[in-house]
Amino acid sequence: MTDRIFSTVFLEDMAIGMERSLSKCFGFDDVLKFADVSEDHNPIHLCEQAGAASIFKERIVHGMLCGSLFSALLGEHLPGQGTIYLGQTLNFHAPVRLDDTVTAKVTVQSMQVDRRRVTLRCEAWVGETLVTSGEATVLAPSRA
Repeated sequence: MTDRIFSTVFLEDMAIGMERSLSKCFGFDDVLKFADVSEDHNPIHLCEQAGAASIFKERIVHGMLCGSLFSALLGEHLPGQGTIYLGQTLNFHAPVRLDDTVTAKVTVQSMQVDRRRVTLRCEAWVGETLVTSGEATVLAPSRA
């Protein structure tokens, strides 16, 4: 196991507009692993011929693989460890191609402090192109 740096922003320290981001390049090995774990073996992700015949003209990364970056951000950085995922919406705007670097960002939109609920805007970009957007609702860790 590797040493990993985690951060937790407790509810009491959170503010509207606070954000965290991370970037990851998804290669074919990542797509293969995700296909095996998720059981999503859609040829558009795995087969060069299927990708070439698609509207994208090449294989693309699973949308949910890109969406998993939001889970990493929420569970490790904002709010961080102790966060409970309550819900997520995702909209897919553009394809992510193999070896694209995706930058995912979560931003605090609203807080219900008495209920420990936080709503965060979620966006993922490849360069200047928005590829995924949505909203997550979590139960944030609290010092109380």
